[in-house]
Amino acid sequence: MKLAVLDINGKETGREVELPKSVFGIEPNDHAIYLDVKQHLANKRQGTHAAKERADIVGSTRKIKKQKGTGTARAGSIKSPVFRGGGRVFGPRPRDYHFKLNKKVKRLARMSALSQKMNNKEIVVIEDFSFDTPKTKEFKKVLKSLELDNKKSTFVLADLNKNVYLSSRNLERSRVLTFSGLNTYRILNSNKLVFSESALTDVESNFTK
Repeated sequence: MKLAVLDINGKETGREVELPKSVFGIEPNDHAIYLDVKQHLANKRQGTHAAKERADIVGSTRKIKKQKGTGTARAGSIKSPVFRGGGRVFGPRPRDYHFKLNKKVKRLARMSALSQKMNNKEIVVIEDFSFDTPKTKEFKKVLKSLELDNKKSTFVLADLNKNVYLSSRNLERSRVLTFSGLNTYRILNSNKLVFSESALTDVESNFTK
């Protein structure tokens, strides 16, 4: 599996990189992808939601009307959920949404997501680049030359370059990270994955750690 290497102007350099079939060419496992994305989104939840039930409401406990003879249902407290200002029935309580997922499942999910992107031709390889100073304007030029200025994109570098990272930080649709920081959700939530040439060297070792 080979892909042409582009420069930051979007033109072919004449070089190609070999992508390992064991990572970019497997049969995607949809259930593993589902579990990994579900865990990622669940772990981001704060779980601080709360609502007051009738025991948490501050108010009188006086019986508001007599038990019988009113023609309506009996009512013992103004804090009852049937009255305005009363407690909520089975309201949300603070809880922890985190759950464990085996490393092998997460690894399979990442490889499945990368294989899907490869099948859909949504992976781009560019030569290594850097900026002398952080400049969002320069990074936007790179996006425009790769026709990614109006798309969600994720740039995967071998080592996190501070100037490149800072240049992209203000752009809502673009992310810059290293291969080890790439997760299934980020892969699927990008229209294009842009790998630097050096990020793909010894890529299989990232899935054996």
